[in-house]
Amino acid sequence: MWTVKSFSMNMLGENCYVVGDDTKEAVIIDCGALTDDDRRQIKEYVENHRLEVKHHICTHMHYDHCFGAAFVWETYGVAPEYCKADEAVYEGMGADIFGPLVQSMRNGLSPKASRYLEEGDEVLFGRHGLKVLATPGHTPGGICFYCEAEKAVFVGDTLFYCSVGRSDLPGGNTGQLMDSLKNKLFALPADTTVYPGHGPQTQIGFERWHNPYVC
Repeated sequence: MWTVKSFSMNMLGENCYVVGDDTKEAVIIDCGALTDDDRRQIKEYVENHRLEVKHHICTHMHYDHCFGAAFVWETYGVAPEYCKADEAVYEGMGADIFGPLVQSMRNGLSPKASRYLEEGDEVLFGRHGLKVLATPGHTPGGICFYCEAEKAVFVGDTLFYCSVGRSDLPGGNTGQLMDSLKNKLFALPADTTVYPGHGPQTQIGFERWHNPYVC
């Protein structure tokens, strides 16, 4: 059994997740902590539940999803893990979208990847594992994290409740995004809970039938 805690981070309402189980080992997914209050929320939750953060894994490297990379590194000694195809995104591709906030990332000395994740890799913590699904389209190196045992998938900005991620940003590709949705995410069991990068949770089966961008 695991616990999934969602935090709404930064000015874009990005969903950061802290996932742990009864072993007290945990992963942070997409730490978008930008403000002192963002960082305080995560730190207090981890401390109050006596969690040991083992990984910081990222679905993609748009800044709103990794503003907190330096914070996680400095606080827990854990550097981000992501797909190498998003290296250019992390290093500034499309940085004009975020303007001066990019400089705050650079001033924070954002850490290099501790591991590059690829299709089929598994991120292990406690009694759980998250399988990496390659889902490019929103960014070149977009990935999702699937746990079959808990019937859950963390999808970043690939899929939302009745919507999908943008593919018109630098590095985006509409054809790849549709392929990722139809052949990767929609191939998962219908009762799989979807934890998106923004907005409310949904389910794979519901999105198959009701998502107007993919139906």
